[in-house]
Amino acid sequence: MLERPSLFPRLQTLPAEWVGVGLALFSASASATVGIWAKMGAAAGLSTSSMLSWRFGLLAALLFALGYAKVSREQLRPLLLMGLLHVGSTLAYFTALEHISASTTALLVYCAPAVVIVLGLLAHIRPSRWQVIALTVTLLGLTVVVGMPGPADASTVGLAMGGLAGLMYGGYFFASHRLNRGIKPLAVTAIVSLVTAAVAAGMGAMQGDLGVPHGWGQWLPVLGLALIPSLISMPTLYGAVARIGATRTSMLTTTDPLWAIALAVLLLGEHLSAGQLLGGALILAGACLAQRESKPAKRRVRRGKFWSSP
Repeated sequence: MLERPSLFPRLQTLPAEWVGVGLALFSASASATVGIWAKMGAAAGLSTSSMLSWRFGLLAALLFALGYAKVSREQLRPLLLMGLLHVGSTLAYFTALEHISASTTALLVYCAPAVVIVLGLLAHIRPSRWQVIALTVTLLGLTVVVGMPGPADASTVGLAMGGLAGLMYGGYFFASHRLNRGIKPLAVTAIVSLVTAAVAAGMGAMQGDLGVPHGWGQWLPVLGLALIPSLISMPTLYGAVARIGATRTSMLTTTDPLWAIALAVLLLGEHLSAGQLLGGALILAGACLAQRESKPAKRRVRRGKFWSSP
């Protein structure tokens, strides 16, 4: 029987490794746009609660409509806990963006891999030699970023919120690795998005700053947040895992803050300070080292070790 010719013969002839690497890098760059859209939304007059409620509300509505939110009652409880952790990290992230630059916020959030290592230690999970080195390097980088802030990053509140976002985001990923086993990734995303949207909307209603976006200037960042860092970034991430594996994909997604910094410089006109460059390099090195596994653990498959912006 003759096979139907492919519509994309060149793509099929490319090695799966090349395609996987490209998908992982594309996913990281798409995820890195969160800070850009958030800054645009704030400049257009949108409150944090409005941006988050509409971003995650639209995403949850779409996933529910497509039937991706089917979970059992036993699975719902851990998902609600993960949703609350995600709400906390996202609110802290967006609050940090109100006070400091998008590039520094992205670097502070990327302390999350070190947080996962510490939480594992508290849960009696012995870290590997590389993870101990990663934790040390990351803490050193965090000290440099906080201790040598640039002119746009002198806000103590902003730096504290960025650090809190990284802390809670690390807790979210640690919880997801332990609690969402057996649950489909899009089902997790649907429930977590619904919880985030509901809490953000409730906070906005209490504060009196919840509103409906109006005009293209406000709808563009809302739709950008809902589509690019979420609906576009997630499928390409899973496609990369299918082609090159979880470990290599997680290594490549550590380029997320590099993309965030590049976009912030090009689109927002931000300027990098010496503290950002040195501290950022150390934090990224720590994130890369955190993905390395000791030799006895090579055969173990780890799920959920992908880092992207809230």
